[in-house]
Formats: sequence, structure tokens, C-alpha cells
Amino acid sequence: MTTVGKSHSRTAQALREALEDDIATGRYPPGSRLDEVTLANRFAVSRTPIREALIELSMAGLVEIRPHRGTFVRDIGIPRLVEMFQVMAELEAMCVRLACRRMTAEEQHALQEAHAACVSAAETGSPDNYFHANERFHEAIYVGSHNSFLAEQARALQNRLKAYRRLQLRVRNRVRNSLSEHQAIVDAVLAGDAERAENVLRSHILIQGERFNDFVASLGDARKIG
Repeated sequence: MTTVGKSHSRTAQALREALEDDIATGRYPPGSRLDEVTLANRFAVSRTPIREALIELSMAGLVEIRPHRGTFVRDIGIPRLVEMFQVMAELEAMCVRLACRRMTAEEQHALQEAHAACVSAAETGSPDNYFHANERFHEAIYVGSHNSFLAEQARALQNRLKAYRRLQLRVRNRVRNSLSEHQAIVDAVLAGDAERAENVLRSHILIQGERFNDFVASLGDARKIG
């Protein structure tokens, strides 16, 4: 990929994340129309990366692109999100259970390296930096499961929940606690303790849903104070 291409890709990713934040935190409530021209003016970019970001959001299920009408924010709702996190927890628990039995020594090393990257990212103080390292950690578990279909399903749901998984990391102490949970997962995998790994990872995902609700509640309190 050329330097220009990388820059364009980073722009589209930054736009997607900004719009994810706006949707997840209610700046653009369900039913809102996301106008390309208005968004391009807001972010001072061309319509092309805006359009690409909206397509990615559509693939993630956050917006709906209606031909000849525009792009609209979907109404997911907290009960639906809770259900999605529950399914995500079971998918990842299945992945790590299989990974405990099937991971090669090289894949175990990759998991340890991914965890080390999370530790380094946490030290930057940026929840978003940690989130991107966190994706690498979970991907190492998917790969280690050696079940391509299961990994595909986990990645697809992870993508749909990306905005909410990223924002929950902004809750106080969440990154530190997440690191502790990751360490417990790594320890269980290296010990071959499938039951322990499965239980810890399931809890790790369910907590994310709870912390996202905490984040939304904190926003509501801040708006009342403001």
C-alpha cells in the first residue's frame, strides 16, 4: 500500500471511530440521517472517506444505507446489545476452550506477545491505543482455536460490537482490570486449563457489556450537570 493509500485508510478508520462514538453516545440517535456533505464539512475531508466510513458502519450493523434516501442510524437498543454481548461471550469462550487444546507453541508465543503489546498500550494512557492492541490479543485466540468458521463468526460479531467494546474502556480502571483478566486468560491457556480459560474469557466479555452501560450512564450524568 502506498503512503497515500495508508493515509487514506487511516483517515477512513478515524472517521469510522468518530462516528461510532457519536452513535454509541447518542449524538446521532436512532433514525438520524447521516448526510455525507454535512459530515465532510464537519470533519474537513472529502466525501470519499466519509462514504467509506459509512459503508463500514453499515457492514457492522450500526447504520442502514437506503438507496436514493441516504444513511440512517439503526436502533439497536440496550436489551439487544446485552444479547449480543452474551453471544459474543459464548463464541469467545468456545474459541479459547479449543485454543487450550490446539494452540501450537508458536501461537502461544503470539498470544503472549499480544498481551505484552496490551501492557505497552496501557502505559500510553490512551484507551483507544489499548483497544487496538486488545483486538490483536483476541485475534490470537481466534487463530489458536483452529476452527475457521467459529473464528469468522466471532470476528463478525466483534466488528458489530466494536464501538461499544472500545468505549467501555473509558470507564475508570477498566483498562487496568482488562489487563488483569488478559493475564488470567494467558495463564490458563499456557497451563492447558480449558475450563478456567473459558470461564475467565466469558466473564471478560460480559463485563465489557456492563462497563459500556456504566459509560452511557456517566454520559447521562454529565449532561445533567452541564
